[in-house]
Amino acid sequence: MGPDPAVATVRVAVRRVLAGLPPGAMVLAACSGGADSLALAGALAFEAPRSGRPAGAVTIDHGLQDGSAGRADALVGVLAGLGLDPAGSIAVTVSGSGGPENAARDARYAALDDAATRLGAAAVLLGHTRDDQAETVLLGLARGSGARSLAGMPPTFRRRAHSGDPGVLYRRPLLEIDRATARRACVAMGLDPWDDPHNDDPAYTRARVRHEALPALEKALGPGIADALARTARMLRDDADALDGLAERAFADLATSEEGCPVALRLEGLEDLPRAVRTRVLRVAAVKAGSPPGTLAAVHVDAMDRLVIAWHGQRHVDLPGRLRVFRRYGRLLFGPA
Repeated sequence: MGPDPAVATVRVAVRRVLAGLPPGAMVLAACSGGADSLALAGALAFEAPRSGRPAGAVTIDHGLQDGSAGRADALVGVLAGLGLDPAGSIAVTVSGSGGPENAARDARYAALDDAATRLGAAAVLLGHTRDDQAETVLLGLARGSGARSLAGMPPTFRRRAHSGDPGVLYRRPLLEIDRATARRACVAMGLDPWDDPHNDDPAYTRARVRHEALPALEKALGPGIADALARTARMLRDDADALDGLAERAFADLATSEEGCPVALRLEGLEDLPRAVRTRVLRVAAVKAGSPPGTLAAVHVDAMDRLVIAWHGQRHVDLPGRLRVFRRYGRLLFGPA
């Protein structure tokens, strides 16, 4: 008799990801103790030995709730009991701008980067599901951040400390699997998930999307909204990837030098690009000049674009990161404010 269908679904998803990684290389599962990531850890513990590779797990203690250290220690025991080795917890300090959700995410990824680098892991697996993807798309729609934001979470990405850094590879094996299947798999494997109360706290935007916005859409439009949003994300990701590639090549063609400015662009050629490519070139230039991508918004990109195609003598545009963009002698210059 085979495994429970939900367990088989999760295992197959993990198996496919492992098949694309270097043979014999270690893989880490990031596990919060919730049903999604615990099901992922259980599937990895089963599949990794069969693919001839070591597998470990790490949990991040954000220290945001009473008893978090004790829960992290208990989870480490569960992960070790599955056969994941090494299994450990990392305590982080959550601070910084952008709200508590962003600060916690930044601290979490920094700790995972460090653990993966220290252990020489080929990849870190994350437990995000199709429902998480649908929530991310709705959040991006609310922000009005364009196709890249609506493309949701990529199934694969790298985090690099600098341009020459190979970075840490992250994979999301469960991104095509719904949350209910992951929970059924977790229960079928005899694993007792922990439900983070923050996931039900209406003070957090994602919790409101999960418990209010998505159910309201399901009620008004019928079932299948999460699947439709995730499918839309896949299609938009393909479009965004193609446009980003065109923008990178256009930036390389248009970039020039100017003393005192880290980045300069020739206006000739830039103004003739389709807006979808031109605005991406401007964003690439701003980020390369030092503007933090997380705070560079559509309003900033639109203002830069007006310097290119609707210039009437306006002096400059101020960008996040104490950066200023201005037009001079047929070039767009990015320099310190």
